[in-house]
Amino acid sequence: MAGRLEIHSASDECYRIRLTDSNGNTVAVSPAFKHLGALKAGITALRENAATGIVVDLRQQPLTS
Repeated sequence: MAGRLEIHSASDECYRIRLTDSNGNTVAVSPAFKHLGALKAGITALRENAATGIVVDLRQQPLTS
């Protein structure tokens, strides 16, 4: 079974997307979206970027504050 994108209502009258793996573990949670249109655009962007995104290994770079 594939992972899922779950739409949740946040307590602050916003929506969030939760990405879960095939075992139901949370992989990522989106920022809050105030409108369903923005949420749908966020889902589209997530799908497109996940499919075409590259992996960048930043382990050797020091964190800057």
